[in-house]
Amino acid sequence: MLCVKTKLKISKISGMGLFADEDIPKGTTVWKFEPNIDVLLSKQEIEKLTDASKEQVYNYAFLDVDHKKYMLCGDDARFFNHSDNSNCTDEFSNITVALRDIKAGEELTVNYKKFYGDMEKQPELL
Repeated sequence: MLCVKTKLKISKISGMGLFADEDIPKGTTVWKFEPNIDVLLSKQEIEKLTDASKEQVYNYAFLDVDHKKYMLCGDDARFFNHSDNSNCTDEFSNITVALRDIKAGEELTVNYKKFYGDMEKQPELL
């Protein structure tokens, strides 16, 4: 669940992006896992969905290696785009924080490779 004011805009990185709608100081919790909003799905659960639903889940969900499931954010957090030089991180397991001061209007990014592994070669889930 997003913990700061954000808005969606067209991203120079990829498609739509998540942008700060307020200044965010370094260390601020930007997002945290909220089981009433965010969903953890096993590969088996996803495979039971319709083809259209599977495509949507695989487009927006990310492999959570701690839970060995795919996490689908139920809010606009699914629009965080990847950057190797990200301004947010998820090193604290289920919490994303600002790595530096972020100005209003700046795109919020995470380095998915740091906490979800190589997205091109996702590990097999149990």
